Amino acid sequence: MSLLKKLQTRSDSKCELCASEEQLHVYEVPPRSIGDENDSILVCHICSDQIENPDHVKVNHWRCLNDSMWSEVTAVQVVAWRMLSRLRQEGWPQDLLGMMYLDEEKLEWAKATGEGEADEDEIIHRDVNGVVLKTGDSVVLIKDLKVKGSSLVAKQGTAVRRISLDRDNAEFIEGKVGPTQIVIITKYVKKIS
Repeated sequence: MSLLKKLQTRSDSKCELCASEEQLHVYEVPPRSIGDENDSILVCHICSDQIENPDHVKVNHWRCLNDSMWSEVTAVQVVAWRMLSRLRQEGWPQDLLGMMYLDEEKLEWAKATGEGEADEDEIIHRDVNGVVLKTGDSVVLIKDLKVKGSSLVAKQGTAVRRISLDRDNAEFIEGKVGPTQIVIITKYVKKIS
């Protein structure tokens, strides 16, 4: 029986990550793949494209890992761990990683590609709830803020759209309140979707 047939049988002809039934193919999990069913998974085109191209990742697509991370197939667990590690700054993947258990051998395989290694110099901006902020996000003020050097008071509930991040300090973001560009402390904002 071919590898594709074995994986189709094992997965009921569904992507082993997101359960899609379209454009399925074999994905050999690096770096120790020898092309058998123990180190390969059946994935859809969308999953494989986002695994191979981190800049193509659509975060919400990977909410499927909430289910697939519990797979009994080691290769599926490894890929789920890698994707959750890649997305951990989003908040919810970090929670799933906290629930996931991989024994030493599986974890070694999962980390073999360098996924999950944090950049120690990376500055991460978080709102009052710990949600990661990114350039272009929108936030809402959770308290009235007096703007230094002016008589302006930014009121609680004011939405600040398309923020920019301070590259040197994780506590500061910038955004416009009315016509004025201001610096805002991250502990006084909440990200809005």
